[in-house]
Amino acid sequence: MPREIITLQLGQCGNQIGMEFWKQLCAEHGIRKDGVLEDFATAGTDRKDVFFYQADDEHYIPRAVLLDLEPRVIHMILNSDYAKLYNQENVYLSKHGGGAGNIWASGYAQAERLFEEIFDIIDREADGSDSLEGFMMCHSIAGGTGSGMGSFLLEKLNDRYPKKLVQCYSVFPNQEEMSDVVVQPYNSMLTLKRLRDFADSVVVLDNTALNRIAAEKLRVAKPSFAQVNQLVSTIMASSTCTLRYPGYMNNDLIGMIASLIPTPRLHFLMTGYTPLTDEHQVASVRKTTVLDVMRRLLQPKNMMVSARHDRRHNHCYISVLNIIQGEVDPTEVHKSLQRIRERKLAQFIPWGPASIQVALSRRSPYSPSAHRVSGLMMANHTGISSLFETTCRDYDKLKKRNAFLEQFRREKMFEDSLEELDSAREAVAELIEEYHAATTEDYVNWGTKKAREAATRS
Repeated sequence: MPREIITLQLGQCGNQIGMEFWKQLCAEHGIRKDGVLEDFATAGTDRKDVFFYQADDEHYIPRAVLLDLEPRVIHMILNSDYAKLYNQENVYLSKHGGGAGNIWASGYAQAERLFEEIFDIIDREADGSDSLEGFMMCHSIAGGTGSGMGSFLLEKLNDRYPKKLVQCYSVFPNQEEMSDVVVQPYNSMLTLKRLRDFADSVVVLDNTALNRIAAEKLRVAKPSFAQVNQLVSTIMASSTCTLRYPGYMNNDLIGMIASLIPTPRLHFLMTGYTPLTDEHQVASVRKTTVLDVMRRLLQPKNMMVSARHDRRHNHCYISVLNIIQGEVDPTEVHKSLQRIRERKLAQFIPWGPASIQVALSRRSPYSPSAHRVSGLMMANHTGISSLFETTCRDYDKLKKRNAFLEQFRREKMFEDSLEELDSAREAVAELIEEYHAATTEDYVNWGTKKAREAATRS
């Protein structure tokens, strides 16, 4: 029985990457742009029901809820070739259409006011599932709607569906470009606190690394949004392929998350993918073997997160899951893991098992690939804390001058005090501290020590 997943697309970024994700899924399952199954795909053994359901006339509809406070991107989706694919009742646009003005507080306050209308859609979609496993949220942490409304939804999903999993695909801002959103550090900090407390797993999509990889691999000086979103949709589709093309393990989301996340707060995941090529380009990797793919996945340049090298902390892998797609002989996997161990290509935590888990997945027969083998790595690595440290530094620069806070004070949550910002900063500092502690042998006792210290202070 399939364990269904409902996708929540929030704001401009969330809806753009969501649209690319559904395009990819349609191609992989042999579903046309209008939701009708192609004649050649009728005998498939894939599980379409995880992400789609069938209407009365047999065409497939995504289990997707599209939410935005300004109409531009959703109108673009509804005027595209894929307009007939979506359930129009699952699209929510704010009536005044003014957006959140890139302010977290505005996105959060508007989501609070629209609570009933938004959850009517989500509850209806959940009631239509036979065995709902959880929610997959696509959003950005830096804008207004994806961060503010996303934070509100995370809190409420936790209250309303406490036993359902919430996996977020969160886009982090590009640190190498000047942002036109001056309050980006505040938005990021407030969202990070909710991602830490209310998400079960967060796949970090770092725009800095995504742009670098798109430029290097696709040989484009300045990659377009479409090219970067294509990269994101490849990662999203590959990370869900074991759910859609089930094998003997990782057939559901809980199985995948449980193998990657040892303690509740260390749930921020990096990804790597190889081989990457543009569909219009001749493949740059001529021959792919399992060892080659697994070796490339461990190279920092293929990681979709730009983690800085930190000499003070001996950063290491907490866990690694490699999803290998294509024609693979399991003995090749065994040999490859042996070679990686011999060459010490990956450094693991000192307090847990040092192993790379491998899930073999079938590839879609309807979506041809130039490569015999391709691989996605989902890794829990302590080096991701450097991304949070960058966010903290940017936040501190603004906060010490109390810059650009007027727009936040207009909303009820910040009317009387800015305590919520300070609380978020503290929560992210604790998260960084925990990732640093995870690099040491004593991490197992770290939580007990912290609890004792807190008790002594109080």
